[in-house]
Amino acid sequence: MKLGIVGLPNVGKSTLFNSLTKAGAEAANYPFCTIDPNVGVVPVPDERIEKLGELYHTKKVTPAVIEFVDIAGLVKGASKGEGLGNQFLSHIREVDAVVHVVRYFEDGNVVHVDGSVDPARDIETINLELIFSDLEVLERRIAKVGKTARMDKEAGKELSLLNRIKDFLEAGKSARELEIEDEDEKKLLSGYNLITAKPVIYAANVGEEDLRDDGANNPHVAKLKARAGEEGAQVFLISAKIEEELSELPAEERDEFLSDLGLKRPGLDTLVEASYSTLGLMSFLTAGEDECRAWTIKKGTKAPEAAGKIHTDFERGFIKAEVVNYADLLREGSIAAAREKGILRIEGRDYEVQDGDVILFRFNV
Repeated sequence: MKLGIVGLPNVGKSTLFNSLTKAGAEAANYPFCTIDPNVGVVPVPDERIEKLGELYHTKKVTPAVIEFVDIAGLVKGASKGEGLGNQFLSHIREVDAVVHVVRYFEDGNVVHVDGSVDPARDIETINLELIFSDLEVLERRIAKVGKTARMDKEAGKELSLLNRIKDFLEAGKSARELEIEDEDEKKLLSGYNLITAKPVIYAANVGEEDLRDDGANNPHVAKLKARAGEEGAQVFLISAKIEEELSELPAEERDEFLSDLGLKRPGLDTLVEASYSTLGLMSFLTAGEDECRAWTIKKGTKAPEAAGKIHTDFERGFIKAEVVNYADLLREGSIAAAREKGILRIEGRDYEVQDGDVILFRFNV
């Protein structure tokens, strides 16, 4: 899973990236300090594989991972070359979802590129730049497809779709909000790699007080949640400053620090949950003495395709899957005990893998 982090300069993008990845991306109090995209890979917090590792006395525990791409702050006119320009938008065309960081905190020591903190204005600025960038992609495709549309039925159908999307974007709406029922059109839309077609997660970078009460007393946060609800987007509140402090603490002190703040978990956990929910993802597990590992798949994935996540030979030569729920395995203490109790199941090609399944695949090639 790859997430692209976008936002205006000085909204806390790179600070958040640093705290999530501990990659040491530059974060300074002036616009455009991030020139090249920063990329970091973060393990997905999952206590299930840790406990399986203890059960199996495994040599290695391997969590699922998320890749974060932090691009330079965008400003009004970025799609036309303002600031550092449109060059950075290409870096997020390949991500699975966009994390849009919006500044909600007031701090006179951290300059705002537009002179004041106004979340609604900032969101519109970024969204319009993403729309303008997508319009350029569409216009190039329209020019190419338009040459053959009169003589080619399929090209004509695509041109009709392109113009519908173009009209939608020109109305100031994101491509993800366009309702498309035709499966062929969905495939075409996916192939354009439009940024505004990607799912979005709004990260409201708030101060400590708003974080404590989940923004209950902040009208700006309420408006963001309402907007996200209309878009079908996820919202989570985070304090990049607090996440940065958390990332610098030893593991044994983090829980105490969170407790003192009245928080139950760090922002990374919340972001992972929002990301998995937005993208319809879940994890199945494999366990043994050599390795316990979490594998990320789409909800609804069938057993052979899940096996292919481990190795293509597993999918090609799939025979069956031996499946037990994580909680059941932990309770019984071993695969042998689970088998004896009759809770270890043998599943075939049509089985839809469930979150938390511990699976041993049988295959032959």
